[in-house]
Amino acid sequence: MKVSGFTFVRNGSILGYPYIESIKSLLLVCDEVVVAVGESDDDTLLQIKNIKDNKLRIIETSWNESMADRGYTYAQQKMIAQFNCTGDWAFYLECDEIIHENDVPLIRAQMAKYLSDIEVEALIFDYYHFYGTQNHIAISPRWYRRAPRIIRNTIRSWAPDGLFWVVMNENKRGRYPRAALLNCHMYHYGHVRLISAMNEKNKRVERYWGKDPTEFYGYGNIDENALTTFTGSHPKIITEWLNSSAEKELIINQNYQLSSRDKRHRLMMNINRVFGDIDWTKQHYKLVRK
Repeated sequence: MKVSGFTFVRNGSILGYPYIESIKSLLLVCDEVVVAVGESDDDTLLQIKNIKDNKLRIIETSWNESMADRGYTYAQQKMIAQFNCTGDWAFYLECDEIIHENDVPLIRAQMAKYLSDIEVEALIFDYYHFYGTQNHIAISPRWYRRAPRIIRNTIRSWAPDGLFWVVMNENKRGRYPRAALLNCHMYHYGHVRLISAMNEKNKRVERYWGKDPTEFYGYGNIDENALTTFTGSHPKIITEWLNSSAEKELIINQNYQLSSRDKRHRLMMNINRVFGDIDWTKQHYKLVRK
């Protein structure tokens, strides 16, 4: 079994992504890692070249600056990297996502388990969405609970945006991949980066979704019921980044006015407490194995 990892990044340092940590965690699992590095205004390319791992392959790319339709520029970059993968499985990470070192044996074992089970086309991670600080995770239906991050590399798949895949059957209408649970978590740190970096991100990337950039004033404007305390352990590889490049304190705005979406999400979470766990989030897969 050969496992390819892949990702894409541009201006990773300026935008405050833990992209080096993300790539290094991917290298723990994969036999090769392909990184599409867009032309940047910072040292992103140099930092990646300094990783010095024979399994790492860098593809320098240009971005379509005129594409402003629902993140399709991200999809293009994702697919440049994926199309250069040569493994049985293609393992995608966003550059603010980290694999816990304790989960590496399980992830490899699950890929080996399902390699010959052709009905399984993708593997699904549960998610820890860290919010504000490393001590808080977001749990409301606003935050997707699970997502596919590993796709079988012998099927025709493509990404309509950077987040998920569509599988094509004989040139007919696409569908979400059939998937199995990995039964381990992905660690997502995009919403704990420094406020200054989040502002820079909004300024530079909102246009790829056809939006005007907005000022980000901090993480406190949120329904406190949407958060809970994280009691587990973080991946070792993210420790230094959390100390140097993440916010340390979350102060909830007590005058925050609940939106209609916040109220709807509160209702959903209350229903879960009474009737059991329901995943209200959008599922970009069809679960066929648990």
